[in-house]
Amino acid sequence: MANILIFDSGMGGLSVYRELKSRLPDQQYYYLFDNACFPYGELSETSLVERAVELFTSFIAQHPVDIAIIACNTASTHVLPALRTRLTIPIVGVVPAIKPAAKYSRQQQMANLTTSKLGHIGLLATPGTVSRPYTAKLIDSFAADLQVSMLGTTELVKMAEDKLSGLPVDMAQLYKLLTPWLGEQGPDTLVLGCTHFPLLADEINQCMPNAKLIDSGEAIARRVISLLVEGKGGAEQVNQEGRLFCTHLTKKARQQARAFSKEGFGALECFIP
Repeated sequence: MANILIFDSGMGGLSVYRELKSRLPDQQYYYLFDNACFPYGELSETSLVERAVELFTSFIAQHPVDIAIIACNTASTHVLPALRTRLTIPIVGVVPAIKPAAKYSRQQQMANLTTSKLGHIGLLATPGTVSRPYTAKLIDSFAADLQVSMLGTTELVKMAEDKLSGLPVDMAQLYKLLTPWLGEQGPDTLVLGCTHFPLLADEINQCMPNAKLIDSGEAIARRVISLLVEGKGGAEQVNQEGRLFCTHLTKKARQQARAFSKEGFGALECFIP
């Protein structure tokens, strides 16, 4: 059995956990969300790196973590280099799933030989991810022959967090946010470029039923599996309860913890570095 840490500023990493749990059900999972500093997109790069390094080093000193996943695009971009110089365990980051989306879009294009229309990928992400040079490099490397449009929003992050708190999703607002992509000219493939967004997959699919939704969860799971095979796999242990930590024990955090209890996590604990 391996000890796997999933880290995010909020609850978006639940989408990553679900993918991992389906493939690696008998591991010990830790989930740490830094709600005291949520959202990370509002922190400076220096503050974000300092905060994440402090949390990781303190948490790993107290808990036997074998591998960690930074389930946040913003944190992955800025924090990974600093963490990898300080820690010896494998750390997996998250990037928008442009490569698999491009593959799928090309397949759809080839299957529909009656049209000369280019495959169309939509990237739905936070404004920071949309504007990041690394995202442009991914598009140039894997989707240069396709039409790629991008939509940056932070409102869907809040929607996902509220959904986990038990609040209904405002479908009218969601339709409004996705208006640029509704209709026949919309993308055939939609990349959910923030780990929060798969938590709204059902609602997004209602708005865009003809688009294939793709996120990074599957790729992350494959990478974690490969690293565990190379390193410490350990013995299996069935029905191991996950441990859930926040950095600020608020009413909203307790409400969101109910969603995690349905996924096999125990009571919410507060972790202060």
